Amino acid sequence: MNIRPLLYALLIAPSTVAFAETHQQQEMSAEEKAMMEAYQNAATPGPEHARMAEKVGSYTLEMTNFPPGAEPVKESGNATRRMTLGGRVMVEEVDASMMGSRFNGYGMTGYDNVSGRYWSTWNDSMSTGIMISDGSCDAAGACEFKGSWNDPLTKGKTHVRMNTRWNDGTEVFEMYGPGPDGKEMRMMEIIYKRVTAQ
Repeated sequence: MNIRPLLYALLIAPSTVAFAETHQQQEMSAEEKAMMEAYQNAATPGPEHARMAEKVGSYTLEMTNFPPGAEPVKESGNATRRMTLGGRVMVEEVDASMMGSRFNGYGMTGYDNVSGRYWSTWNDSMSTGIMISDGSCDAAGACEFKGSWNDPLTKGKTHVRMNTRWNDGTEVFEMYGPGPDGKEMRMMEIIYKRVTAQ
């Protein structure tokens, strides 16, 4: 007979019982209960996360860039959106053409229960940096975000605002930023047409 499991049980049992008894006698204070509730509320997906999940699927993209003083440039691509982290974050992956070259992008969007604001990050193959944005959305899916990235020329921040509106499987994304004269100009429009929902 192998007595090792029995010896292990005899050694571990007293400490396990003592641990359980100690914690049964100790009740959480009001402060500890409030702290636990606050963290649970911060971590629990809500209706804003459910609305993001409604945008999951695959899309075709009709992309238009608006270079200053030149004709708009039209290109195309595809995007997929999926939820991750237990329905807390939407991930978007883009495969497209940009200025005649292949372009890949990766974005994440979430809703922070603590701040009551949406947030977004964006990385792509045209940069080694990141764009960070935050904003608000209404119940119909119309959103306005403001964000920035590091400008390669000035080494400072380029600040932009982005609008999205949603209608029957189609989303229109618009980005506005500073033109050569420093005034705001339309930089980009992307029309997302949903092909499949996931």
